[in-house]
Amino acid sequence: MPTPAQLADIGRELQFYPSLTERPTVLTTEQVTNFNRVGYIKGIPIFDETEIGEHRQYFDALLANVIAAGGSSYSIISAHMKYGKVYDLLTHPKIVACVKDIIGEDVIGWGAHYFCKMPHDPKNVGWHQDAGYWPLTPSKTVTVWLAIDDATVENGAMRFIAGSHHLGHLTPRHSEPDENSVLGQVVENAEQLGESVDVELKAGEISIHTDLLLHGSNANPSPKRRCGLTLRYCTSDVQASFRWDQEGVVVSGKDKSGHWGNPPRPAVD
Repeated sequence: MPTPAQLADIGRELQFYPSLTERPTVLTTEQVTNFNRVGYIKGIPIFDETEIGEHRQYFDALLANVIAAGGSSYSIISAHMKYGKVYDLLTHPKIVACVKDIIGEDVIGWGAHYFCKMPHDPKNVGWHQDAGYWPLTPSKTVTVWLAIDDATVENGAMRFIAGSHHLGHLTPRHSEPDENSVLGQVVENAEQLGESVDVELKAGEISIHTDLLLHGSNANPSPKRRCGLTLRYCTSDVQASFRWDQEGVVVSGKDKSGHWGNPPRPAVD
């Protein structure tokens, strides 16, 4: 991950770019309008119980292998570059169709990261904006959060600050060790900047949020695991530094500039 100083050097353009879609094909016009207003959509059904159950079994085996090799439930990153079944989710037509309805026809899928809170996990994710971490410009990325397990308030579901994407980039502070924050940074007094919304999802549902929306999640004191797969998408005119372009897959339309690496599906799986 680039340092804050390195990110400052590349002169990123961080502002909200509203969806210009007038005739969505999968989402409703109301959902697109609401995305522009509050910065997110939640509760979109993608997979039925059988379909998500099959992926949950796959993830269970993957997680066991990663932990046996010394990793953790948070360390499965750039997963579409390593595992064919995750590549298949990043490029899945039902998910990509939702993304196209927000950011347009030419779409790059560039990231896949499991966020898995184990039962009784004390770690939280402090309030943050995704765009602040990424060497991408302009900030035209959306995150799809696919629920592998049911996500509830009790097991640490994500939370959004509605409308906070209109505030531009907010400078975070470093979190203290005793705050147990996974990402190491936190935006102060976030809950004073808008309504806090719990993003409860059934397994197989997705939420979508813009890269400047403040979000985070509490710890998981419950006996139930909470796993989600974040899938990141941007418009093809976005430029990436620090070789992040090499992980970008053309999932719809064209990469007219030829900037993105468009790697093939991994042979694993």
